[in-house]
Amino acid sequence: MSGPAESKIELKNARAYLHLPDEATRSKILHIDIEHPLINEIIKPKEATYAAGKYGGVFIGLKKEMIERANKILKEKTD
Repeated sequence: MSGPAESKIELKNARAYLHLPDEATRSKILHIDIEHPLINEIIKPKEATYAAGKYGGVFIGLKKEMIERANKILKEKTD
């Protein structure tokens, strides 16, 4: 796990869950949920992307349109 770095922006109050199959939430398979409002501004509901394991966690790759949204958000927050 690489931990904090100058090039990383921490998402405070992000929630991560190991989500078990559950009829009440219509979850059919075991999966991991990572929830934060900023994530939904970058990866829209129903969009798919790429994830891979890494030492200490997971890497979520972003597609071109997601990167454009992320850059727009970063620009707005730094101006």
